[in-house]
Amino acid sequence: MVIPLMKQAADEQGMGEHATLRSDVVWDSGAASAADARRVLRAFLARVPLTGRTPVPDLLAVDAELVVSELVTNTIRHAPGPCGLVVQLSAGTLAITVWDTSPEEPVVRKGDRHRVGGHGLPLVHAVSDTVVVGFRTGGKQITAHMRLPPNRSSGPRLATHTDQQREVERSG
Repeated sequence: MVIPLMKQAADEQGMGEHATLRSDVVWDSGAASAADARRVLRAFLARVPLTGRTPVPDLLAVDAELVVSELVTNTIRHAPGPCGLVVQLSAGTLAITVWDTSPEEPVVRKGDRHRVGGHGLPLVHAVSDTVVVGFRTGGKQITAHMRLPPNRSSGPRLATHTDQQREVERSG
């Protein structure tokens, strides 16, 4: 559950389909949860069509939930103090940023089915087009960029080779 000290904001910059839609949330130390972060993302994605934009495709929304869950879980496990989530939709890209108070750069480990843990960042990289680690005063931020399909529609989209490969990687 999000605590009262949480700061949440949403804003739009620009006009029309190419405007930037953004939502921010900040949790106090120990208050973040992956479930709350997923709720923030779902609320953001539900707001997208209400602004006149084409809805984010379901498959991309599922991948975005995975990204949010993994990044926020890593923050909870490895960084003391407050943390935050920024979700931003602009022309062609959904960007998910999670920031925390740890100055340690995250390590993407090579896959090992027998290891417990350490699988989140490889999953984030697998479903994102780019993942960028940036350092900020008092910590770091990780931003996953997910490209939207060019001719988005609210209907289902056909699975591409990349989608099929992603599914094989997830189940393997």
